Amino acid sequence: VHGNVWEWVEDCWHHNYAGAPTDGRAWLDTDEGICSERVCRGGSWLAPGSAMASSSRARGHFQARECTVGFRVARNL
Repeated sequence: VHGNVWEWVEDCWHHNYAGAPTDGRAWLDTDEGICSERVCRGGSWLAPGSAMASSSRARGHFQARECTVGFRVARNL
């Protein structure tokens, strides 16, 4: 659901995708990554229209709390 709130994901912030896992795992490698900042995806009600895509990403401090950021709970079956 894009445009509701940015969604936190488990990945540490990296400036680009060089060296990213290709199998869907979270990118927790701290080499070149900033794990005190995590990736947020999908845009929020306050973001511009260009941010309303799953490929859109932003970063935020892992302890930050904002009314425009949430998370989705999922479980493997």
